[in-house]
Amino acid sequence: MNRLLFAPLLFSAYLGHSHAENSQLDKVVVTATGEAKSLSELAQSVGLFSSQQIKDVSPAHPSEILNRTAGVYINNLGGEGHMTAIRQPITTSGVYLYLEDGIPTRPTGFFNHNALYEVNVSQSEKLEVTKGPGSALYGSDAIGGVINSISAKVPKNSQVNINSEAGAYGWSRVLFSTGKPLTGLQNSGVGLQINLTHNDGFRDDAQYDRGSLNSRFDYQLNKNLSVKNTVSFTKVEQSGVSGLEYDDFKNNVEKNTFKGGVGGRDIQAIRASSQWLFKTGSDSQLTMTPFYRNNESSMMPSWMVSYNPNERETEFESFGLLTKWRTNLNSINAQLITGMDIDHTPSQYQEHLVHTTSEDGEIYTGFNRTGEISYDYDATQTSASPYVHFEKQLSESVRFNTGLRYDVFKVDYTDNLGSQTETYALQTGRPITLLRPDSQTKDYEHLSPKLGLVYQLSGQHDIYTNYRHAFRAPSVSQLFRSASSINSSELKPVKSDSFEIGLRGLSASGLAYEIAIYHMEKTDDIVSVNNSDSDRVSLNAGETTHQGIELSLAGNLSEEFSFATSGSYTEQTYDDFAYLFSCFTCTPVVRNQEINFSGNDVGKAPKTLANISLKYEPISISKLFIEIELEHVGDYYTDETNENDYSGHELINLRSQFEVNDQVQLYARLQNLTDKRYSTYTSNQVGDSDLSYRPGTPLSAFAGVRARF
Repeated sequence: MNRLLFAPLLFSAYLGHSHAENSQLDKVVVTATGEAKSLSELAQSVGLFSSQQIKDVSPAHPSEILNRTAGVYINNLGGEGHMTAIRQPITTSGVYLYLEDGIPTRPTGFFNHNALYEVNVSQSEKLEVTKGPGSALYGSDAIGGVINSISAKVPKNSQVNINSEAGAYGWSRVLFSTGKPLTGLQNSGVGLQINLTHNDGFRDDAQYDRGSLNSRFDYQLNKNLSVKNTVSFTKVEQSGVSGLEYDDFKNNVEKNTFKGGVGGRDIQAIRASSQWLFKTGSDSQLTMTPFYRNNESSMMPSWMVSYNPNERETEFESFGLLTKWRTNLNSINAQLITGMDIDHTPSQYQEHLVHTTSEDGEIYTGFNRTGEISYDYDATQTSASPYVHFEKQLSESVRFNTGLRYDVFKVDYTDNLGSQTETYALQTGRPITLLRPDSQTKDYEHLSPKLGLVYQLSGQHDIYTNYRHAFRAPSVSQLFRSASSINSSELKPVKSDSFEIGLRGLSASGLAYEIAIYHMEKTDDIVSVNNSDSDRVSLNAGETTHQGIELSLAGNLSEEFSFATSGSYTEQTYDDFAYLFSCFTCTPVVRNQEINFSGNDVGKAPKTLANISLKYEPISISKLFIEIELEHVGDYYTDETNENDYSGHELINLRSQFEVNDQVQLYARLQNLTDKRYSTYTSNQVGDSDLSYRPGTPLSAFAGVRARF
């Protein structure tokens, strides 16, 4: 696809007679400072989705709404499984921070690339996507971006909403919500959302079940004290879904080599928080938010089935407190925000070796535990992170902000097996060495500075620039599930320095636009190499550069037609990157070969992304809309060698909604209208030219009805 495919539509927007009721810069963003702020005050690029936009898209998967943001690609790995690419390649690495009402859904050290399936995205009040590192209010993992789901507000009047939906491949979903204000208490009320979803999947044995419950209880005790209480619960049961080789991808796309629970996972996540907001003066307030998390998961890693099949159980619970004090310094036309985040997370991890059964040596039909435990450890992570954020209006047109965050981590690790090295002869006929570090305590400290400047060109246009340093602490599993790396517990945080400049506003014809250009350098990335004794060593050595341009445009073409479009182009390269390479499926088998990729393009980083939607709302038929959407994912190399690539794809989707009356809405959507055969993730192991494809869903129809009482 031509990288400028969307140019004709953009050009037509300038020629159209566009009218907008509100300025683009008046949009309100919460994530940056934890309070509502106008976009015009922020020196960063943020994608926003309102509850109405989420409802209009009716996303079955987080990607269906979030991929409308310029430079954002979230793929679908089956069910609600996913990997993310925001100014980074499609990756499982912990370079993104997922929030719910401003609280990290997982603690540092426990990142999961699928973690958005623990968030009830389809019933969120609002979604905010910060691209690039977050502000000083956020610490580890906020390198590529921050995604914040904001819970549904308590309604002003008592109401009940039921949304029932059915569709292709056994898809069914019921979304229920209710809420009411409380008499006798000003600005107080309760709300409840329930999401029950089932999907058989278009591939064999690929079923998926989800149950979510979100509740919110707001009350205002007096004019100086208000409280917001939230509870979130999610349970996900998802079958394993395998990749496919090319012939099956083209001719037998329903094939799934995982059956009988192989590669599956069960997740249960509970989160609770209570935000207490004290007005300490006419221009200052203190916010204290104690929170609790409990997460349990049982999974069989699909990527290890062929060479080290195991079933792992992880459990953690968190006890935390977010504190924030904000004061307006009116005498100098400035604002100061300071606070501290505290998080204490005990965790347990057990890994059981399993024996798989197969059919014809290709289809895995089931598994059972061998009785041998390869890892059993406890790890307690405690962090304390003070921060300060300062903003000042330097002149009528110039606003400056700066921030500093100091993260301190302590991880107490206890090995419960008491043996450092075990070697097992697995069913594959290959021995495998699993190393276990001795019990120990790890400490990390990291300082993250931030700077930003916003210059208002006019009432409807501004230009901004920022510098932000960010980092990612090694995950607990990277440190202590060593596999065959001899010193994994010595790893240090991954660091990044990001520079960005952007222009945004609203044209005289009503065209909302934003252009962002960024350059990011990431250092101390984690790689594996050989030392002088030819042992495998994990260390901080990788350096990469990530840079690109992002463009968003939206407006009205006429009284009946409106559009929104986003696009991005990125260049991501390995500056200094080498690691140890082993390939047990190669012929001949390759062991411990060091290879260097410096100068190559980063693997699995789509060069271009685009999303275009055109909406038709006929004047003659009130409260009807029809929307057509084009999604584009550009080409990318499938591994670090740059010897294999995926050519990308384009998809067309169609949506329609009709409001029968004030209480009833009907809607439908067609996904992948042209029945395109495409892959949501294409990769290969270095040294093996056979590509693995994760096929995307074929043509699928869905329909639903919403009722409000």
